[in-house]
Amino acid sequence: MWYNEGIMATREKTKSSKNGGLRASSQKVKAKLLKSYYGNPTKDMRLIAITGTTGKTIVAHYVHEILRTSGEQVAVLASDQPFKMGMLHKFLSDAWKAGANYVIVTVPAEGLRDNVFHGLPVYVAAMTNFVTAGLQDMEPEEYLESEKTLFDMDPKIVVLNTDDLNYRTFEGFHGKMQTITYGQTGSDVKILNSKLYPKGTEATLSMRSEIMSVASFVAGETAVSYMACAVAIANSLGISERSIIDGIAEYIPE
Repeated sequence: MWYNEGIMATREKTKSSKNGGLRASSQKVKAKLLKSYYGNPTKDMRLIAITGTTGKTIVAHYVHEILRTSGEQVAVLASDQPFKMGMLHKFLSDAWKAGANYVIVTVPAEGLRDNVFHGLPVYVAAMTNFVTAGLQDMEPEEYLESEKTLFDMDPKIVVLNTDDLNYRTFEGFHGKMQTITYGQTGSDVKILNSKLYPKGTEATLSMRSEIMSVASFVAGETAVSYMACAVAIANSLGISERSIIDGIAEYIPE
């Protein structure tokens, strides 16, 4: 049987595009229903969304401890794996009932692609990095396009990593209130130096000309960048230096 491979490929692509569009529309409708069902709890809380291929969970726990140390009521949903839309909305509802005024959520690219976070009012959108070795079922181009979705959600504050190889892809995104960067060069939170230990890490940071030393029980060079990301987020929220230092030190990885 003869057939034209180009025509068949085009038909399959068109079919896939239509199916993808239907799924996206269905997910958006589902998001609206869940938001209404749970009483739109995010209207009374500040949502901090952390994305990136690696380090999301560690940064989320750093920020959780920083906010908790500063006396805020905070809840965290942190995982390197995607979670269902229903689970996310139930978590937000439970956090609101518990009196949280801050909620921290890790945001996998897969969740953005599948519109799991559709319609949520993001207060802080922060990115750790883009490491292709950390990708699983997505191509780099698809991953980057999905990540951009978060920064298109009009966050009040945007936090970006100037050391990331794909920084240029995201530097055009700005928070409605503030954009803050972190990294080794040309950043608001600048990494000056660091010390690595078998069971921890220390780093000296310059935060708008003020010097801050932080230490964590998370070992490895990447922990320096993760601490800087957490410091940038906390600084954008007006958290005191003492609470930032103590909060980072409080987090003990399991």
